[in-house]
Amino acid sequence: MTLRNIKNSDNKELAALLRSVLVEMGVPKTGTAYEDPELDQMFETYQVAKSAYFIIAEGGKLLGGAGIAPLREGPLEICELQKMYFAPQARGRKWGDQMIEHCLFYAQTQGFKRCYIETMPYMKAAQKLYQKKGFEYIEGPMGSTGHTSCSVWMIKTL
Repeated sequence: MTLRNIKNSDNKELAALLRSVLVEMGVPKTGTAYEDPELDQMFETYQVAKSAYFIIAEGGKLLGGAGIAPLREGPLEICELQKMYFAPQARGRKWGDQMIEHCLFYAQTQGFKRCYIETMPYMKAAQKLYQKKGFEYIEGPMGSTGHTSCSVWMIKTL
């Protein structure tokens, strides 16, 4: 397994992978990451200050990823853990755990004090992992992510 920064050449394969995982998970196509315009330009999206997207690959094939970016229209000290999805063959291998650790370390190096995430209520395995990593449930959404279909919100002090 290789954990690395996204490359421009990853855009097409990553967009297909993320959309396939979202469809597999039954995520609505509206009000979620599925319709985010940046899904087809992930490399370019994360080329801004305090933002990074990381890829997990095995044998040259992309198997998942996650990103950190400032929370859109949120307090400056809060980042968001974004678009963390893994192909079925990557699950159950502790890679999600490693990815979150990597992302949170990056967030700290960028001076963020808290990390926000939002997800779907039926994504119980993801929520369990987030809780294990110190995320706590909050009552409502933060910032302006555009993900109106996500109804579970969590935050962690870094």
